[in-house]
Amino acid sequence: MDPTFLSAKRQAALIRRGAIGCRELLDHYIARVERLDGRINAVVVRDFERARKRAAALDRAKATGGKLHGVPMTIKESFDIAGLPTTWGMPALKDHRAKADSVTVARYKAAGAVFFGKTNVPLNLADWQSFNAVYGTTGNPWDPARTPGGSSGGAAAALAAGLTGMEAGSDIGASIRNPAHYCGVFGHKPSWGICPQTGHAVFDNLDQLDMAVVGPMARSAGDLAIGLEVMAGPEDSEAAWQLRLPKPRATAWAGLRVAVMTAHPCSDVDTEMQEELERLAKVLRREGAKVSLTARPEFDLGAGHGLYIEMLRATTAVGMDDAAAAQWQAVRDGQKPDDPSYYAQMARGITMSHRHFLQKNETRVRMRRAWAAFFRDWDVLLCPPAASPAFPIDQAGERHQRSIEVNGKRVPVIDQMFWAGLASFYQLPATVAPLGLSSTGLPFGVQVLGGLYDDRTTIAVAGLLEKSWRGFVAPPGWE
Repeated sequence: MDPTFLSAKRQAALIRRGAIGCRELLDHYIARVERLDGRINAVVVRDFERARKRAAALDRAKATGGKLHGVPMTIKESFDIAGLPTTWGMPALKDHRAKADSVTVARYKAAGAVFFGKTNVPLNLADWQSFNAVYGTTGNPWDPARTPGGSSGGAAAALAAGLTGMEAGSDIGASIRNPAHYCGVFGHKPSWGICPQTGHAVFDNLDQLDMAVVGPMARSAGDLAIGLEVMAGPEDSEAAWQLRLPKPRATAWAGLRVAVMTAHPCSDVDTEMQEELERLAKVLRREGAKVSLTARPEFDLGAGHGLYIEMLRATTAVGMDDAAAAQWQAVRDGQKPDDPSYYAQMARGITMSHRHFLQKNETRVRMRRAWAAFFRDWDVLLCPPAASPAFPIDQAGERHQRSIEVNGKRVPVIDQMFWAGLASFYQLPATVAPLGLSSTGLPFGVQVLGGLYDDRTTIAVAGLLEKSWRGFVAPPGWE
């Protein structure tokens, strides 16, 4: 049996049965990376010899202890692995080497995973494309001239191309969900705060940023469930609290309460994606689910989106020096206070005072309570992860200056931040699963949102979709 595109769960089962060895499976993926990765440039840091030693040691072990025993794994470059580069794509950090494993890496190792490389990211993890001056550009396995997404673009590309058994990424603006959508794989953005981020930070920062999360990526929903189990829970220094996520609300479509949103004035959505989501809604009704195309939380989602952009930029400006902050203050001083443009929202966010941040956060808390009320009536909300399938690689200017084509029109690429914020801003869980193929042969996904800490529900719904609608399909030419 060719193990290339098997789930990590099935790979671990083959190892436990003795049907394949840890070293044998690792060498299979290493050979694929060496032979095929030149087409897309996804696995940009390689640690083959240490991985071979670990795999050989696991082969000699008398028992297979962890759920991922022997599964070969790569991980987003931004996670620390002792002795390997962690640059976040920044040339100034090209010689930086991590001194210790991140919590995420340590937990996957404890589960038996064998790390053999790291995957590409955009500069400072701040794009829906994955290119930087340290490692170059990563292409999408479905079409290398198109983006694999970002910032976990190398991770999604490696999964889709069959270059790795499992992956993990990070997300504050769809950085797990957007690449999963573009590459046709699965990704889960956890509820905020349940997966420690120590060892996933520039300059060894220890504080967990508002809205930022780390989470699993894979070729199956079942692997997401395993990855979440591995990654979630308090660090040793926080052992006074325990994490007990609720059981999934979903075991079948019958009786499941499903709200569906196909578009919003803040962000147009590709017609083919909308139509496929509407077709799914009709099928779910026939399967016994309660489905609504109009149910929404009781507040203005557009106003929430504006708050998200400002508070996001306030949060991500934490590492900005005084000189750069002063330049942004000058930008803000030259704009009208109510300028609705993204550039103006950036300036207001970056220069926001702590007092104003707390005032805006009070509004967010009220919106989060409206979401809580919504998810008492509905189990999940299905919506697009982005505005379109993967767009052509475009490295001109800054991200907010670029545009993409949606339904024959050029629109700002940044408009689709709306779909990112539905989960990120309100700290909700969201899982992306494959939904369909466009007429141009590109994959696209569906985003499954759930109530706070209902992570197992959103993953379970992705699992139902995998079984009854569409699972992972390998890109042509990578089989």
